[in-house]
Amino acid sequence: MTTEEARPTAQSHLPTFIRRFDPAVATAFACIVVLLFLGSLYSTQFLSAEYLLQQLKVASFLGIMATGMMLILLGQIDLSLPWVVAMGGMMASAATAYGSLGQALAIPFGLACGILLGFVNGIGVAYLRIPSMIITLAVNAVARGLMVAYTGGFSPQDSASQAMRFLGAGSIPISSGLGIPIALVVWIVIGAATVFLLSRTTFGRAVYAIGNRERAAYLSGAATQRIVMFAFAISGALSAFGGILLAGYASHASQAMGDPYLLPSIAAVVLGGTSILGGRGSYFGTIAGVILITLLQSILQVMQMQEWGRQVIYGAVIVAMLLLYGRERLFR
Repeated sequence: MTTEEARPTAQSHLPTFIRRFDPAVATAFACIVVLLFLGSLYSTQFLSAEYLLQQLKVASFLGIMATGMMLILLGQIDLSLPWVVAMGGMMASAATAYGSLGQALAIPFGLACGILLGFVNGIGVAYLRIPSMIITLAVNAVARGLMVAYTGGFSPQDSASQAMRFLGAGSIPISSGLGIPIALVVWIVIGAATVFLLSRTTFGRAVYAIGNRERAAYLSGAATQRIVMFAFAISGALSAFGGILLAGYASHASQAMGDPYLLPSIAAVVLGGTSILGGRGSYFGTIAGVILITLLQSILQVMQMQEWGRQVIYGAVIVAMLLLYGRERLFR
């Protein structure tokens, strides 16, 4: 060992948790602070507890969908999110028309629809070896066709169940005029389960291994095809659940209700430091990305920027993050 190799670096003297902290996550949280400051310049209410809780409530819907989009860790992507979200919300609402039994089964039925579409995606990618972008776009088109056929091209008349409204629009009172949104609590529970799944289970370790190199993961004994299939099923379930919460929040489902969430969910995951090529990323980064995107949306709305402008910004963010993280991965 040479003298240079033996000499400790400045980084080696830092605490372990600092050395392990992803710079991308730190950057995302720093951007959140900057956005909060900029927002406060436009409105004095931007930093109020009531407004921040409302933003966290809005972020919860995106956060749940972005959790499913974390299958980017596999080096795959799910572009069927828009109409899986719509199908989950619309089918759950449709079940409420069948009396008390329908009310009780509304949420499970909506979830089952999302899981079914997720399995179709997973089987296509894992066993039929169809590129994820192709199969998920096809499934998105199928889901869209089924929902248009169901509604006859008109807005659905079914309303959300009481349980859906409680989860999507309810809150836990903490003081006069303030309450913790139930949707935020649901996101926290799902997030905690995701962190445990990715960091403490064989399934999670296999997801990272497949994202790094699927062939090596297979040779090491991982059931790669089964893991990919179930990862897409989880993504479908979370997309549908996001649609269920959205339907509960609005008291009814609507066609194309998931369209505004595709680019933001991808941007949130990538902004949080997850490599779009797979194998690297953390859920804490996704949380930061979700909050960052939500605050960005809020500021753009305050600035009265049109929808096309917001979409241009989302696309530019994804390209910029791909250049920042993806190129490093390609030439590593």
